[in-house]
Amino acid sequence: MLNLDRRGSNIRARAVRLDRNADRRITLAGLALAAGFVGAAVVVALAGYAASTAAAPAWWLPLHLAMAGAAGTAIAAVMPFFSAALVAAPPAAVPVRVGALALIALGTTFVASRAVAAAGPLPVAGGVAYLGGALLLGWATLTPLRRALGPSRPVVAFAYAAALADVLAGATLATFFVAGWLPVVERWAVLKPVHAWLNLLGFLALAIGGTLLHLLPTVLGTRIVPRASAAVAVGGLAAGAPLVALGFLITGGPGPAADLLARAGAISSLLGAAALAWHAVEVFGARGRWTTDPGWHRMATGGLVAAVGWFAVAVLVAAARVLAAGTTPAGWRLEDVLAPLAVGWALQALVAAWTHLLPSIGPGGPPEHARQRTRLGRWATGRLAALNTGAALLALGIPTGTGAFTAAGGGLVVLALGASLALAAGAVGDVRKLRAAADR
Repeated sequence: MLNLDRRGSNIRARAVRLDRNADRRITLAGLALAAGFVGAAVVVALAGYAASTAAAPAWWLPLHLAMAGAAGTAIAAVMPFFSAALVAAPPAAVPVRVGALALIALGTTFVASRAVAAAGPLPVAGGVAYLGGALLLGWATLTPLRRALGPSRPVVAFAYAAALADVLAGATLATFFVAGWLPVVERWAVLKPVHAWLNLLGFLALAIGGTLLHLLPTVLGTRIVPRASAAVAVGGLAAGAPLVALGFLITGGPGPAADLLARAGAISSLLGAAALAWHAVEVFGARGRWTTDPGWHRMATGGLVAAVGWFAVAVLVAAARVLAAGTTPAGWRLEDVLAPLAVGWALQALVAAWTHLLPSIGPGGPPEHARQRTRLGRWATGRLAALNTGAALLALGIPTGTGAFTAAGGGLVVLALGASLALAAGAVGDVRKLRAAADR
């Protein structure tokens, strides 16, 4: 490919080799790591629920495995890949890509050890490792944008940059907490919503939402075109979480200025979530008509569209608390948004993304990819129904403490995620089987 660099009246051309093979392998390895964290989160959640009696099950560990682990490693895998692909730029160096993935995965694992032993160096080391991984992720994501050979994507680039700023702030705060730094530990009841908004409704919202701006049109078979809804979505989400966080942070408690900032942030996040939902509606209206692999297309399309809907629900619930209670302790409650945000939004988007990406960028040729699409599309309607019905039951059961809803919803979610993980593992095995058969 040719990059033309005009300086004065001289035009210099230099050949740029866009070798994306290593980038694809790293992306797939990251998605495999993310799937492993999904499995771990499911096992831990089941064990915690089985061990609980009168008390509610402990959600901290499975939530961190799902969001910091599964969603975090998936973002570290796909965000640099897409940022380079969108602008036709050479990808980041392999050590940077691998380092970001490794540090985020190890950081999550070490922080998770806090559930077993709260004291000790591992959780602190995990927080530092996660921060290092986020810095490398920023390098891997933003550096290719400076070497763009194709059209720039400023809205997506801004979404990714804002997401990285949010996670650096939110993870730093959590690292100070696990390190036992007294100013943070003493105020953790106030600072916990800061951490949650920056990481869940800032980092994950912008990273996944920014990716959907181009992944959703690709999956739906339509052109990636600039839309006002995309700019409003990114702008609203980028401003919302920091404003809410600042409101909780500035006074250490409720107050007129703090409440004003937090409520302004909540309204901004609501506008961003509504705009993202409208963007999905616009893209869905312009979708192509697929004539092959209906199950595969249904799983990827249905999962991404449903995920956007659940995200709007989660932001509505979280913002409503801030609008009603301001920066008082009642302004944040994890149980209210756990199911919509973790299950309906993040995990469903992850399953839909790997459903689309595995046959699209994975190893093998047309025969292997065709077999993968067939396998990944099995029971698509049933898996989507189970996952979304389960998320709805959990969204009712967890906040209200209704055990029957929680148990039924959890069972459906485990069934859907377990089937999706098994099918993904089988799709990877299909490549090996067909290659082995060809070698014989």
